[in-house]
Amino acid sequence: MMNYKDIFKKATDYHPFQYQIDMAEKCDYPSLLEVPTGMGKTAAAVLGWLWRRRYAAKDIRDATPRRLVYCLPMRVLVEQTRDCAVTWLHNLGVLGGVAEFEDKDGRSKLKNYDPWDGDDEPAKIRVHLLMGGEVDRDWDMYPERDAILIGTQDMLLSRALNRGYAMSRFRWPVQFGLLNNDCLWVMDEIQLMGNGLGTTTQLQAFRRLFTTAAPVRTLWMSATMHEDWLKTVDFDSALDAPQELIPLDEDRKSKIFSDRYEAKKHISKAQFDISEDGKETAWLAAESHIPGTLTLIVINTVKRAQAIYRLLDKMRTAKKDGLKADLVLLHSRFRQFDRDRHLAALLATPSEQGTIAVCTQVIEAGVDISAKTLITELAPWSSLVQRFGRCNRYGEFNEDGGGNIICIPYANLADDKTLKPAPYSPEELRTAAGRLKDLTEAGPYKLPAFNDAMVFTHVPRRKDIIELFDTTPDLAGADIDVSRFIREADEYDVQIFWRDLPETGPTFKEKGPARDELCAVPIDKELKQKKLWRWDPLERIWTKPKTVYPGLVLLLGSDQGGYSKELGWTGKEKSTEPVEHAYAREPDGNDDDKQSFSKVWQTIAEHTVLVNEKLTAMLSQNLAELNESERDGLLDAARWHDAGKAHEQFQQAIPDNAPYRTTWAKSASPMKRYERAGFRHELASALAMLAHSKSDLAAYLAAAHHGRVRLSIRSLPLETRPPEMERRFARGIWEDDVLPEAQLCEGIKMPETVLKLSYMELGEDPETGQSWLSRMFQLRDTLGPFRLAFLETILRIADWRASAQPANGEEEVTR
Repeated sequence: MMNYKDIFKKATDYHPFQYQIDMAEKCDYPSLLEVPTGMGKTAAAVLGWLWRRRYAAKDIRDATPRRLVYCLPMRVLVEQTRDCAVTWLHNLGVLGGVAEFEDKDGRSKLKNYDPWDGDDEPAKIRVHLLMGGEVDRDWDMYPERDAILIGTQDMLLSRALNRGYAMSRFRWPVQFGLLNNDCLWVMDEIQLMGNGLGTTTQLQAFRRLFTTAAPVRTLWMSATMHEDWLKTVDFDSALDAPQELIPLDEDRKSKIFSDRYEAKKHISKAQFDISEDGKETAWLAAESHIPGTLTLIVINTVKRAQAIYRLLDKMRTAKKDGLKADLVLLHSRFRQFDRDRHLAALLATPSEQGTIAVCTQVIEAGVDISAKTLITELAPWSSLVQRFGRCNRYGEFNEDGGGNIICIPYANLADDKTLKPAPYSPEELRTAAGRLKDLTEAGPYKLPAFNDAMVFTHVPRRKDIIELFDTTPDLAGADIDVSRFIREADEYDVQIFWRDLPETGPTFKEKGPARDELCAVPIDKELKQKKLWRWDPLERIWTKPKTVYPGLVLLLGSDQGGYSKELGWTGKEKSTEPVEHAYAREPDGNDDDKQSFSKVWQTIAEHTVLVNEKLTAMLSQNLAELNESERDGLLDAARWHDAGKAHEQFQQAIPDNAPYRTTWAKSASPMKRYERAGFRHELASALAMLAHSKSDLAAYLAAAHHGRVRLSIRSLPLETRPPEMERRFARGIWEDDVLPEAQLCEGIKMPETVLKLSYMELGEDPETGQSWLSRMFQLRDTLGPFRLAFLETILRIADWRASAQPANGEEEVTR
């Protein structure tokens, strides 16, 4: 059997550093990792988890979470990390799905990866991507399998807070349950995460306080780590981050480490200040550029970066003595295809005339480039350290005088009224300017260490997590906004895509966006002046949004413009050519629980048997340590979850081409519309269970198995009302509705049952006892939101799998 060094070498084609070995082989997995840029943090985290999960001693394997959740602050970092993880797993022969590689510059490079292609092999590990425009929506189908999830903090933290961006609200609880149980969270480049960092520490504290069904650990990583950054109000370092930093003493002796750590980087100050037009910066870059090398310009705002790129492009196309250099522009406001094209140009080996790249903060971390010359605007100290790491990164210019860094200051740095430091605060910039004042060398070994504080404007508290467990909108139809817990207020984005639309706007047939169509756009005046469309998941039509808030996916007509292939989003272009969207599909956020749809006929009894089989199989995988009441609650819920389908409203909606007359649960043909608008069979199931003295846990799990009925029971504005004014009604169930006798599964027959809706009232009813709300609050507070969500998730997944499998035992559909 290979040891960790052999595994690492086979995966990466490099020998590991000692700290990487220590991360994998030490008995206690670290909570913190501080390593200089270019020293392999990503490989340490991914392969360290893989070793512990698959190759270490059994007790370590069993204690290592199934899911590695790798969270990054920026999209550009996500894609690179995904490519690395896929390549490493492929090299080790444990990659699930199919990866396609191409030879590029004499090296094998990932060209395409589909986690769902190829044979279904449970022993393999799939890598799933979660970022704006690219959300692998089926990763949650297999909680018993090892998996790697890589995504932005927007996508991952919104899901961990039960308000997942760009997904159906009815699936929120499933991913909330999985991301807060049986996971190792890796938070990379934490110096860039802002409020999101505080949210990660609070979540780890709440997992301890509320408890989970399976352990969750968090590893925080950065090249500029400060333990004080993790100290939020509910966080306990000794309990929530118990392990100390991994020492680097042994690695400091190696030549590779010393070349990088002692890399020469001369630093000087520009003789001009930052200006919006960027003219002096462009001239400085043209004068400083050395043919055959990379000159990197890092600008604090997208607009200034675009202005400088335009000026350099004019210099290059000048008829006399034009600038001789390839140009690249890279920032966060590009569509996928254009960003990939620009990133590839940045990563390519410079030509004979060299490359000048104008970038924003997207290259501060994770982008593997090394410039001979770095020109940067003044930024917070932690950001500057990251930018310095992109100059003479590997010490390859040490024998050629080293790298050169030129820092451009702000004017009026002491005057907050005239200073325009966006996206940073004046105090951050003043602190950084003071540290640069006497600095002439910016190599890692020369940079002084500072214990800078990190201030969070918002962090979730215990009350927030409890309230977020309930996914029911308020009476006005609004949800709790979690964006303040994920990013700072001036960093809010939406995702935009363009289509050729008629003057009247999109029809309901207009499909949602494919990954390559989407562009991250700030919520600014340019955007708000355009004619925007949003998919309404309930009405199933495209509508004009009443408000625009972070996380939305919005449609623009191509005549609304705003985007350039070379410059990205500017808000000013008169028209924008749509991207070919062969892979477009029905819009995200649709209210259907598609995984529960079936293409086969199943009776209630047949479907229930399959659900029990799937649930029992999952429980046998040691997904969690469940007590007897939890296990019994799950099994009872599985047996009764579709009892409500015996209701006449459901049976009347069965298509006329049913094979024969019986009590059907699943139809191979589209269902008819319910006569009562808003009918929910799962509420009928839960009420029947309470009528037959089933536990509150079992009733809740049955009610919640489509994500619609959870902590509260209330009627909706558009549902059909009974003719009697005094008769209670909710979700298509009317007071005293009768469920006929029905065979639920072998050995369990539900007798005729009268449904009571007194549970929806507050207080205690003499006949039915405590209200539904009171029962569910007690249940949530007893089990805790994370544990209860996990139980809810397991039943829902069992139902999804049973819905995909014909009752005659044919092979299960796996997508």
